[in-house]
Amino acid sequence: MANKKRVFISFDYDHDETLKTFLIGQAKLADSPFELADWSIKEHITEEWKKKARTRIKSVDLVAVICGLNTHTATGVSAEVKIAQEEEVPYFLLAGYSEKNNVKPLAALASDKIYKWTWDNLKALIGGGR
Repeated sequence: MANKKRVFISFDYDHDETLKTFLIGQAKLADSPFELADWSIKEHITEEWKKKARTRIKSVDLVAVICGLNTHTATGVSAEVKIAQEEEVPYFLLAGYSEKNNVKPLAALASDKIYKWTWDNLKALIGGGR
């Protein structure tokens, strides 16, 4: 598929790394409308970390934020969402678990919706359907 969107994945390293792996798998599907750029940085949050994250986020078309059960405690996810907001890079929140209470990162806006993670929804979200 031509003109694939470059996507940065933001996720809770401590609890949801498997979900990131699932999204990587979907990016490899023949009809995938996106490719993955650099994703989250597993380091202590410092000014250098923020610079790296900002550079990576500015180089993509959008940010996919995987929301799990503990996303509100993931300071890196909130920092990445805040950077996306500051840099005006579109982002969306994706429900990591279909039958559980997924939570938003603290930096998410009250108006940010958590979308159900289905292949059709993901393709629509990548395409701007929010």
